[in-house]
Amino acid sequence: MAHRPTRRFRKAVLGSGAVLVLAGLNAPAALSFAHDQYHAYKIAQPGYQARYGSWQQVDIPEKYRTNAIHAALLHTGKVLIVAGSGNSQKHFDAGTFDTVLWDPAVNTFKKIATPVDFFCGGHAQLPDGRLLVAGGTARYEVLDGEVTRAGGGMRVKNENPEKALFLKKGTVFRSPAGVAYRSLFDVTVPRAGRGFDVTYFEDGGMKPWRTKVTAAEQRVFVEAVEPGPDSVTTESAQYEIEGLTGKDADNSYGLAERITMRKQDFQGIRAAYEFDALAEKYIRVDPMRKARWYPTLVGLGDGRVLAVSGLDDVGEILAGDTEIYDQRTGKWSKGPFRYFPTYPALFLTQGGKLFYPGANAGYGPADKGRAAGLWDLRKNTFKAVGGLTDYDATETAASLMLPPVQDQKVMILGGGGVGESKVSTARTAIVDLKEKTPVFRSGPDLPQGTRYLNSVIMPDDTVFTSGGSSDYRGRGDSNVLKAQTYHPKTGGFTAAAAPTVGRNYHSEALLLPDGRVATFGSDPLYADRANTRLGTFEQRMEVFTPAVLHRARGDRPVIGAGPGQVARGETVTYAVTGGGRVRTARLMRPSAVTHSTDVEQRSIALELRRSGRKISVTVPEDSTLVPPGWYMLFVTDADGVPSVAKWVEVG
Repeated sequence: MAHRPTRRFRKAVLGSGAVLVLAGLNAPAALSFAHDQYHAYKIAQPGYQARYGSWQQVDIPEKYRTNAIHAALLHTGKVLIVAGSGNSQKHFDAGTFDTVLWDPAVNTFKKIATPVDFFCGGHAQLPDGRLLVAGGTARYEVLDGEVTRAGGGMRVKNENPEKALFLKKGTVFRSPAGVAYRSLFDVTVPRAGRGFDVTYFEDGGMKPWRTKVTAAEQRVFVEAVEPGPDSVTTESAQYEIEGLTGKDADNSYGLAERITMRKQDFQGIRAAYEFDALAEKYIRVDPMRKARWYPTLVGLGDGRVLAVSGLDDVGEILAGDTEIYDQRTGKWSKGPFRYFPTYPALFLTQGGKLFYPGANAGYGPADKGRAAGLWDLRKNTFKAVGGLTDYDATETAASLMLPPVQDQKVMILGGGGVGESKVSTARTAIVDLKEKTPVFRSGPDLPQGTRYLNSVIMPDDTVFTSGGSSDYRGRGDSNVLKAQTYHPKTGGFTAAAAPTVGRNYHSEALLLPDGRVATFGSDPLYADRANTRLGTFEQRMEVFTPAVLHRARGDRPVIGAGPGQVARGETVTYAVTGGGRVRTARLMRPSAVTHSTDVEQRSIALELRRSGRKISVTVPEDSTLVPPGWYMLFVTDADGVPSVAKWVEVG
């Protein structure tokens, strides 16, 4: 007969076994907890922070947490955080558009009424300190396999020279065969142009022959009234506009473009607004001529702003139409025709040309508009610049004009393959635009292949970089929790304290007036390493305090009395106290950043003379080095410790 253990013995054995099993299962967690506790202790030590800096999460009341798609520093010292619909179809459908104004000096927040969906628009600083915001979202994408009604562009013609034609959203266009399409947006078609055809005689005389009318045209996206493939068309036809009578019916019609069941991309808007930093509200200005989604807005030397690229009102990348905004008139005018992928990084160089390092944020074919080069706006010529390695991995790269701007060097950092590619690169490269034949030369590698890297120019002429991911939108838990500082003088990186919040797609970083760096956003595709759960937008904000500020222990230069306005070429004097002996002075243009693209930030070296507790600085005369607008004036002492910025308006 087999022996059976007593109930007490079985209980004892099971109990001790459970303890052993639980101990085995919890060992990794216990070790991880201990490691995290030690790491938290280590990074909080003064010696560590004096060497690597530190990070601190911002306390944000729940009602002010938002999906930071865009971030811009205003001359009031506050940061405008623009979400629009925040990459949320639900918010878009509900018309819930969000903007939050953050004051980092006192950590207060304010909701700003947002008139249109600025999600994935463009922005640039204006001469008077307002921020131009233009473009955004008219419609969210519909993916392949989810399109139930054929859609495409309808060109609406108006041959009436007497008045414009306004058609409300939902207007029906019907083909000769009876197929009906409904417009998804309001559209206004200007009145037709009118002139004269003339007959010329041998004696030089002439007489009018007949009145000539040139039809005006606008395009609107339409969708088939009936679902299914029967409404697909690739043939040209003239479409009757239902609901029109009399002259309106006689003089107006539609011409369909390609109408298909294929994926329908995001569509842009033409709206443009100036954000008034003092009144803290959006002010409507004339809309752009072209609808734009994912455009770049870049300031020019005369204070005007150039709008480039983007997806248009039917979701197609613009063929090369650009336009220029003049704040003095509040109007847009036609710019030079030049194709770029969406969100191209374009930097104003000395003399007025724009340099394109190849960095962009994506839409567009892999073999078009990707090459780096110098664009002469006046002649509309483009001179390619070679030497870039991993030239096919410039999408979602970071780029900037290295400080100071007088050196005319541009750096590109990291990047990835086109679209949803898994490719990423650790490559950095630098081009010296002062060379007779500029060419990229390799810089130091990043710690690993990185897309969506954030790069910020610092007051001491270094570049702080952080975050990013090694795969598309952080797939496979690929966020890069690392930070480093690039030193232009030595050409190398040094390590910085690691952030605790991952940042990939839809993330931003910018320099604050107190010398710290604020980071925002991140829009991961998935929430787990196995890519089985959809990600959620990262609404936490984190601020980096550089090591030099920890070493300063509160003893830093202070800029005192002095002018708040200065002209180019002018020498002005400021009182300076505290810190060590002042060595450098910089004018730093505030950022306007989105999608790894920040073409606004630049650092201008000022000629500096010291006299006791005063300094005199001279602003360069060249407006292509110092475009008109508001700047942060920083001084830095012999130990590299910067002052808190003084805001200065350069006219």
